[in-house]
Amino acid sequence: MPGGQRHAPKAGQSRAGQSKPGQSKAGQHRPRPAAAGGSVDEGKLADVISPVIAAAGMDLESVRVSAAGRRRLLRVVVDSDQGVSLDDAAALSRQLSAALDGAPVMGDFPYTLEVSSPGVDRPLTDPRHWRRSVGRLVQVAAGDDGTVTGRVVAADSDEVTLDVGGDHRRFGYATLGAGAVQVEFGHPQTELGATRDGH
Repeated sequence: MPGGQRHAPKAGQSRAGQSKPGQSKAGQHRPRPAAAGGSVDEGKLADVISPVIAAAGMDLESVRVSAAGRRRLLRVVVDSDQGVSLDDAAALSRQLSAALDGAPVMGDFPYTLEVSSPGVDRPLTDPRHWRRSVGRLVQVAAGDDGTVTGRVVAADSDEVTLDVGGDHRRFGYATLGAGAVQVEFGHPQTELGATRDGH
């Protein structure tokens, strides 16, 4: 679930802005100059923002920087076991803005910060992804078993249990490809655990 806040780089002041449907509210910044040419090292960028995200009780799922004319778009995707509300994303956006303004990692171009949570199309590649998908219908390549479709019943650090046609089957993560959540219309959210915040 997306969220955040928008800043206008005006004499150190900020003003609230409105989010667009389907995306976070964003923060616009003019960072202090860094490397010549304004190149951005996403690894160093992750080093700066990861401690802030962890302190907020969330996980960094991805960080991407793309060019939009003379401005850059910094997309930060986070998640947690409790989900990510609009208020969570807005608070984290402010914290990330402060951390980024204090570190010369975004080069010498202005940029827009966008904080959001993963959508249903996020591949399930980590045990925490499976754990946060309990109750969801997923499809996954399962080695010799071929492609398997089942509902996630439970997941721990070693394996996931899927309800496949009424049978509970366990799969070690080493035998699985990336899982894909299947979109269901009208499926009761209370079955095998409620889904999180519209995810």
